[in-house]
Amino acid sequence: MARTRTPVVSGWFTENAPDGGGFRLLGTRCSACTAVFFPREDAYCRNPRCPGGGELAEVPLSPRGRVWSYTDGRYRPPAPYVSDPAEPWDPYTLLAVELEAEGMVVLGQAAPGVGISDLAVGMEVEVVGGVLNEDAGTAWTTWLFRPVGGAA
Repeated sequence: MARTRTPVVSGWFTENAPDGGGFRLLGTRCSACTAVFFPREDAYCRNPRCPGGGELAEVPLSPRGRVWSYTDGRYRPPAPYVSDPAEPWDPYTLLAVELEAEGMVVLGQAAPGVGISDLAVGMEVEVVGGVLNEDAGTAWTTWLFRPVGGAA
């Protein structure tokens, strides 16, 4: 039985970017001050220096960035992550990735098979789609980071 692919958080990423760029995180940009936000902001500009009066428009974020920091998670994550205490659990790798063009750092998990020994601060990584969890009828999709040229 095929599972329905459903984003863990609706509107935060797309698997088919409008510019033909494939998987991309989605943010919003203020037309008044050009500040970019992720997670997206749809109500008002969060930039305290914004002159105001701008519109917020959805924008795909850079597909690549540089590792700003990383660590391994050696505990079971809390909700909304699904973690059955009866099932074996493996640590995961968490990355903070700097998107230079947007002037921000985004957090995300590493793609399967990428551990802390595979990473270095300053290394170029790309955002890719992945599955966070699967249940009877749904594959809950999310974003992951992998080294450029790596496999996910």
